[in-house]
Amino acid sequence: MARRKVAFKKRRQNRLGMILVSVVVVMLFLVMTVSMTSLRKKRDAYIEKEQSLQKQIEAENDRAEELVEYEKYTKTAAYVEEVAKDKLGLVYEDEIVFQAEEK
Repeated sequence: MARRKVAFKKRRQNRLGMILVSVVVVMLFLVMTVSMTSLRKKRDAYIEKEQSLQKQIEAENDRAEELVEYEKYTKTAAYVEEVAKDKLGLVYEDEIVFQAEEK
């Protein structure tokens, strides 16, 4: 009879140990799931920010190209003529200028 009590006690301890191990495993699984969800949200936010920054880079590259083209244009005779006419009011000698009457 003493052997039965010892065997019953060991089985009881084994069951308790298995239950505790199972609880620990389930808790670890839950913690890992929550961590993965949090990391996915961060990853998605970083991807969105990267895409936004990439668009900004492309816009700035386009703007830089426009500035290079504008710089080339400002070095042409057409630009000098345009500025002379618009801002300084200069005209060629044989050119006739029509102006609107002021009231």
